[in-house]
Amino acid sequence: MQKTKLGVTVGALGAITYFTGFFSGYTVAVLLAGYVLLFEENGWLKRSVVKSIVLLAFFSVTIGVINLIPDVIGFIDRVANVFNGNFSIAVVSRVVAVVVAALNILEKILFLGLGIKALKQETIPLMKT
Repeated sequence: MQKTKLGVTVGALGAITYFTGFFSGYTVAVLLAGYVLLFEENGWLKRSVVKSIVLLAFFSVTIGVINLIPDVIGFIDRVANVFNGNFSIAVVSRVVAVVVAALNILEKILFLGLGIKALKQETIPLMKT
């Protein structure tokens, strides 16, 4: 097994980057990604780190955009209230909550699976090229 400059195997460092996405979020993942991209030479490890950061960003942006839906409806309701009107779709907030919960579960499963596969320097293909 090839070792990194930190003394751990390439697979273990790849798994650590995925597990930071699973447990902690951006701060540690970005610091690890910066280290790997600047100082490590293994191509698989660099691709894994980039994949973990892209996945973190994808899920964050997707959940953020979905969470805008109730905010927009609330804004429209407030504007309608100015003119003594009412605009409310209560079920939308519940649907958004369900979708966000499902995305959070999918994110955790994906990072856990990628972390386990990374221990053997393998990956889960996310897109066909």
